[in-house]
Amino acid sequence: MAQVIDLSRGGIGVFAGPGRARNILALLGLLLLTACSSKPYEPAPVDEIRPGILRGYLSVADLPDSLGLLPAPPALGSAAEAQDIWLSGIALTLQGSPRWALATQDAVYTFPEVAGTFSCAINAPINEIDTPHTYRVLRRSLVDAGYSTAVAKNHYKRPRPFMVNSQPTCTPDSELALRDNGSYPSGHTAFGWAWGLILSELVPERTNQIIKRGRAYGVSRMVCNVHWNSDVESGRTMAAATVARLHADPVFQLDMAAAKQELAELISRGLPPSRDCAVEAAALDFTPVL
Repeated sequence: MAQVIDLSRGGIGVFAGPGRARNILALLGLLLLTACSSKPYEPAPVDEIRPGILRGYLSVADLPDSLGLLPAPPALGSAAEAQDIWLSGIALTLQGSPRWALATQDAVYTFPEVAGTFSCAINAPINEIDTPHTYRVLRRSLVDAGYSTAVAKNHYKRPRPFMVNSQPTCTPDSELALRDNGSYPSGHTAFGWAWGLILSELVPERTNQIIKRGRAYGVSRMVCNVHWNSDVESGRTMAAATVARLHADPVFQLDMAAAKQELAELISRGLPPSRDCAVEAAALDFTPVL
């Protein structure tokens, strides 16, 4: 079972705010990257904030404010809470199904395992060897998007579905840690949706497949019985805000340009995806109205 790393605890570190000179240099570097492809782009090393977790692109101060952007989670007895409970009941019917198996796989967010999540969606492998720049973008944006949910999580401390309905989760070894980590908004959904938005920019011809997979990644949290529907929806909001903010970061811009170039070259080589796409497609088609 994958190690649970609570992104809502502790700092993720602070980058110095980019000044005007830094912005100019970054833009010049971006132009050189696209114009002089003969000289490979070599990003500066990035330290890990925890074992296996790279520092994000954004400082804590630059992250979107989840407490200010999101409404409070559904109140007890409200129509919105009733909808959450109804949809959770539908998700519970998928336990033991192919969709449950995919949700269990989606619960793992450590690298290198999680790197292949969108492999079928882009119809190519994603890994540290074949796509090092894309791999780096995914690793760093995971922290930015995941941590963007932390303030609201810690403020509301919403109980997760399995704490309310006493039904199994797809990650029983993680339940103790999850009990102490607020349900609203969903951090998994935030970085999964952020990856979908980012990859759809990098491989625009596969936008439909990528966005479908990104949406399913959030639904997997409902199938796993660890998040409510409103948690998932709010996670997508934080993902969109985070990706928008990332586009103002010069280092992110450089990494994206390098990732786009390497993915185009990789796809032209026709390498197959790293996962069984027929099995994944069948699992996704198994999902009901979620």
